[in-house]
Amino acid sequence: MAGLVAAARLRELGAPVRLLEKGDRPGGSMRLSSGVVWRYLELDEFRRQCPGGDPVLQQRIWEGLDDALDWLERLGSPVVARDTERDFTTGRRFDPRGLTDALVRAAGEIAYGAAPDREAAPLLLATGGYPVRLARERGLLVRSNPWSEGDGLELALERGARAVPSDEFYGRAMPGPVAEERFVAAAQLYGRHARRVNDLGEEFFPGEPSWSENDLAQAIARQPGGRAWYELDPAALELPEVVQRLPFAQETEPLPGGGLRVRVHAAVTHTYGGVAVDERGRAADGLWVVGVDAGAVSNGGYASGLAQALVLGLAAAEDVAGG
Repeated sequence: MAGLVAAARLRELGAPVRLLEKGDRPGGSMRLSSGVVWRYLELDEFRRQCPGGDPVLQQRIWEGLDDALDWLERLGSPVVARDTERDFTTGRRFDPRGLTDALVRAAGEIAYGAAPDREAAPLLLATGGYPVRLARERGLLVRSNPWSEGDGLELALERGARAVPSDEFYGRAMPGPVAEERFVAAAQLYGRHARRVNDLGEEFFPGEPSWSENDLAQAIARQPGGRAWYELDPAALELPEVVQRLPFAQETEPLPGGGLRVRVHAAVTHTYGGVAVDERGRAADGLWVVGVDAGAVSNGGYASGLAQALVLGLAAAEDVAGG
């Protein structure tokens, strides 16, 4: 998303753009998402929810999102809902394919399967972090586009950028490998109603998960095999959120008394580690890094990766054009 946003804004400002896409389609992981671009209602809540993130970047994203959402609409991005479903967040939900199409129209021609000129300046990198590599290294499932291996980050470090390491990620508990068009629907987002046990029979998350259950997904990733069981009693099996998502389960076992245990696996959508940038996306001389390639935004919690992509993409484009 961040690369398309930056290219679209640069063209709007009259700057020349050469847009490269490693994969064979546009949109990256944005196209596979729910399309909700959001922020916490209050900046203090952002800080409380993501205490390990860079406060400067968090404030830039928080302050810039509303105007950025209006900009997306002016491009013709189709809005599905004009607010979120939670009373402590706000944002808009776009149709992911329609959003991708609107950004592509504004961004212009894309060179697919292309590699960048490693010495180019200005160079703006937006490669979706390194979820594929992290999942492979830790034996987890991938819940992102298949091209985000982290090679963009390696290029940034070659160009003098500074790394912001983190083993945290945004992810979901998934029933097993699923087709990418089912990433959103198949997420097993009812862990708060279950007893969570690993393959050794140990309850590994006895407390209450966060509202996003991202902390639970990361806890599953630390279990043997990066997997666990959700044990549901008969009352939990009647809850709407369980009824909605349980049909995607791939491995279940009955429990005494009419309950059910469901196999879940940790799956990585995007990483939190990345490159150190300022509020304009600047990472080094002649280099801008945006989207989730920019590290230290959601650390310690969870915030919208699409909002990060949108606001930093716009900020970097305006800085490049102004420079």
